[in-house]
Amino acid sequence: MIDKTWGSAAEAVADIPDGASLAVGGFGLSGNPIALIEALLAQGTSDLSIVSNNCGVDDWGLGILLNAQRIRKMTSSYVGENKEFERQFLSGELELELTPQGTLAEKLRAGGSGIAAFYTQTGVGTQVAEGGLPRRYATDGSIAVASPVKDVRSFDVTGTPRDYVLEEAIVTDFALVHALKGDRHGNLVFNKAARNFNPLAAMAGRICIAQVEELVEPGELDPDSIHLPGIYVHRIVEVGSDLEKRIERRTVSVAQAAAREMPEGA
Repeated sequence: MIDKTWGSAAEAVADIPDGASLAVGGFGLSGNPIALIEALLAQGTSDLSIVSNNCGVDDWGLGILLNAQRIRKMTSSYVGENKEFERQFLSGELELELTPQGTLAEKLRAGGSGIAAFYTQTGVGTQVAEGGLPRRYATDGSIAVASPVKDVRSFDVTGTPRDYVLEEAIVTDFALVHALKGDRHGNLVFNKAARNFNPLAAMAGRICIAQVEELVEPGELDPDSIHLPGIYVHRIVEVGSDLEKRIERRTVSVAQAAAREMPEGA
């Protein structure tokens, strides 16, 4: 029987070398594969090139690898919640390939589907297509590495010729993802917002490592409820459901805030 389970997160990531490229799931702090990230931090892997929607916050998610200066390059669509990210990028310590969110999602999906590249309207008429977007700064504040000019072609898709920019697919050495449930074959089920980037990251990795809150036997998952088939998953680790889950910013409605401020018995 196919059994892709591993004994621990540490064992599952042990062969990820310095300089590896990783696709990492998570949407904000939702669905971060934190057990795998912490195991990677503990083993000292460095010089990583990471593709992820964002880089966590200063002390959580991918932010813990960033704080330890283990990341050489980030390919992301949103980086606004991490002050250390800003410091490293502006000081020239970190390279950033800023990518529109939908484009990033499709680049990962295309990589996992065997599609080399695709054309999209997103980014046409901006530095995304025209080049010159800073990727790495020099210590004096000048641009050391800038984004290249991309191919732009006109296509008649909706009856009107429009320009589209060529975007190349992303394939990484490894993928780290988090799922709610998984079976020993690697079939995965994600919970709500955690489904946004985790399946795409899993598809893009040549070796996908999944941490799951609950491991079940093959056949226990409803085939119609499986979000990612096991063909994309190579290693699976059960981490339990009591692992810490953080929220970037807790907010309450005006009515809830007023109710909290009312004196008891009022």
